[in-house]
Order: sequence, then structure tokens, then C-alpha cells
Amino acid sequence: MNYFELFGLPVQLRTDKVALRKRFFELSRAAHPDYFAQADAATQADALDRSAQLNKAYKTLGDDDALLGYVLQEKGLLTPDEKYALPPDFLMEMMELNESVPETQADDAARARLAEQLNQWQNEIYAPVANIVEGYQEGVTSEEELLQVKAYYYKKKYLQRLAAQLGQKP
Repeated sequence: MNYFELFGLPVQLRTDKVALRKRFFELSRAAHPDYFAQADAATQADALDRSAQLNKAYKTLGDDDALLGYVLQEKGLLTPDEKYALPPDFLMEMMELNESVPETQADDAARARLAEQLNQWQNEIYAPVANIVEGYQEGVTSEEELLQVKAYYYKKKYLQRLAAQLGQKP
């Protein structure tokens, strides 16, 4: 059972966080191991497994980046530890930004400028896939569109590593 089935949600690339949280608490009450404290060991172990799966699913579905990765994996378009080849022009730009990180550590203004550049990049890489991510429909969104989302996913991970070096989150 995938995480969307577990929560009774349609497959999507953005979740309604309020609805997800509400559904999580409903499911948690029914599967919480404390309700099975008087049950036999097998039932208790099953309840613990269901609760762990529910927590993992909630964490994944509630995190936009993890959610993109999860859906791409479910579609067979992304594998763990995949060596994805980013476009050379993007890598060159990132190399330039990366080289400027050490220079900005002692200069708050320079660090702020670099953070702004990272935010601009984030907006630039999201713009081409925004409609796909926001309007995803199971069975309607094409594999080609999902491959565009995959490229965005890897570019964003790269930007996040740079931002982490600055002590920020893009």
C-alpha cells in the first residue's frame, strides 16, 4: 500500500497540509500502539508497524521535497542514490556560486547577496514546472512532464546544499 492509499488521498505533488494533518490524527488514533496494550504480542507488533508506517508516510507527504521524490520513485522515474546528470550550464553557474561561498562567510552583505541569488535561482528553476506540480493529475500528467519535475528536483537539491553552506534554507 502506498502512502496515498494509506491516507485515502489522490496521488498529488502538493498536499493540503491541513487536510493531511487532520487525516493523520484520525488514522493515528485508530492505529496507536497504546490502544493495543492488552492485546497479544503479534497484535501489538502489528500496531507498532502500522503506527511507524503512518508516521513515515505523514512525514513524506507533508514535506514538499520528499513528496516529489516519493512520487517520482513510485512512478519508476527516480531511484535512490541515482547519479542524475544536471545540465552543464546549470553546473557552471552553481560552481561559480559555490566558489563564492567561502568569501561570503565573514561578510554579511555578501552572504545576503548570495542568498538572494540562490532565491532567484530557486524561482527560476521552479517557474517551468510550477503548473505541473500544482496541477498534477494522476493519469493525465505525462511522463515527459514528470521528467521535467525530476530535473527540478535535482536542481533544487543542489541549491539546498549551497544554501546549507550559508546556513539558510532556499
